[in-house]
Amino acid sequence: MSDVSVPRPMPPTLVFDTDCVLCATSVRFVLAHERDDRLHFVGAWSPDGLALAAAHGFTAEDLNGTFLFVQDGRALTHSDAGLALARHLRAPWRWLGLFGFIPKRPRDAVYAYVARHRYRWFGQRVDCARVPPAQRHRFHGVRPAETQPT
Repeated sequence: MSDVSVPRPMPPTLVFDTDCVLCATSVRFVLAHERDDRLHFVGAWSPDGLALAAAHGFTAEDLNGTFLFVQDGRALTHSDAGLALARHLRAPWRWLGLFGFIPKRPRDAVYAYVARHRYRWFGQRVDCARVPPAQRHRFHGVRPAETQPT
């Protein structure tokens, strides 16, 4: 038997803006309503987040306008990412995925509008994402809550 390890597939991963209050709150919402604990989370501005984005053809500037949801080797952005993420939630939240019937262009226009105004409407704080200690193994490039300023 060989000692060669077979690479494990990457779990569904959300790359999010750790400085955005809306984004950090959304991650807490996902943690509270997810169907299982398969999802992983990566800070967009961390070396891991920037490398994952670059591996899928995205720049740091791209991450300023969207989050990435990487699943099955494919990176989704804007409303497509949100719809795919919704499928990992428990009912009734997973039913948000039904909004996929709306054409992509108007969905993405609404997404882009909120993304452009998110700091003004919801706030911005450096490293505002709070990582629950029991979930630390699922977070990469995000400081644990005990080392974050309040």
